Amino acid sequence: MTLKITGSAFTQGHPIPKKYTGEGADVSPPLAWSELPEGTKELALICDDPDAPRDEPWVHWVIYKIPATAKGLPEGVPKKSRVKDPAGALQGKNSWPDGENIGYGGPMPPPGHGVHHYYFKLYALDTTLDVEPGLDKKALLEKIDGRVLAEAALMGTYER
Repeated sequence: MTLKITGSAFTQGHPIPKKYTGEGADVSPPLAWSELPEGTKELALICDDPDAPRDEPWVHWVIYKIPATAKGLPEGVPKKSRVKDPAGALQGKNSWPDGENIGYGGPMPPPGHGVHHYYFKLYALDTTLDVEPGLDKKALLEKIDGRVLAEAALMGTYER
């Protein structure tokens, strides 16, 4: 068994529909996963864009403390620190400025910059994290270091 992540709005390597971008409704896409490794206690997900014209990838979404019983994330997860579905999940900071940086922020690459690749990386963890909402990507990766049983990624593209 290998951890798998899929999306019903787009498939591996294909364009992310405008609805899920900064040019559209800017709602998070529905995601599903399967084949969690034995011993998975929680899941975490980070979406980033390594093609952003900056030193670090642009972070679009940080969500964690997702219960192992969850089968995925619904479309349009609210941009709040604590969400109801899946119950107990917390959201962290993306790369947007303060006040706009909790929850999902859809693709919005610079016009004419070419195709950007967006990686939705799912981590199966062997522990329940003792953390608060608002972690950024770096802080979350530090918290899960050594606790990852498996990881999977779904990559979609977008170009303006």
